[in-house]
Amino acid sequence: MNKRSVKKRPAKASRGQVVRKTVSRQGSGKPEPSNAIQIASVTAVTQRLVLPGPMLRTHRFRVGQTVLYTSSPISRPGASGTYKVVKLLPSDGDDYQYRIKNSGEAFERVAKESQLEVEH
Repeated sequence: MNKRSVKKRPAKASRGQVVRKTVSRQGSGKPEPSNAIQIASVTAVTQRLVLPGPMLRTHRFRVGQTVLYTSSPISRPGASGTYKVVKLLPSDGDDYQYRIKNSGEAFERVAKESQLEVEH
């Protein structure tokens, strides 16, 4: 064997030494001190627990509730009237959506929250 073909192994750490490799969260591959990661994670947890976030908005109407539907004049002006909420749907950007049904129609419609009002 040649001296060049033999690879040297790195020296092992003694019992008193602890070698830790930590990878940064940015993925740079450079090790960071472990206490920096602990501080960052404690700060993130503290912010989640202490600082209130934006209030989560919920649907205004519930399943089974009777509502007044106002359709736009472009789509079907004759469709306005009393409907029952059949299903809650996710938001469409700024408005929640609902699946509604009129007892006189054989199909269901999808309406935005801004098109619905509480029936008195």
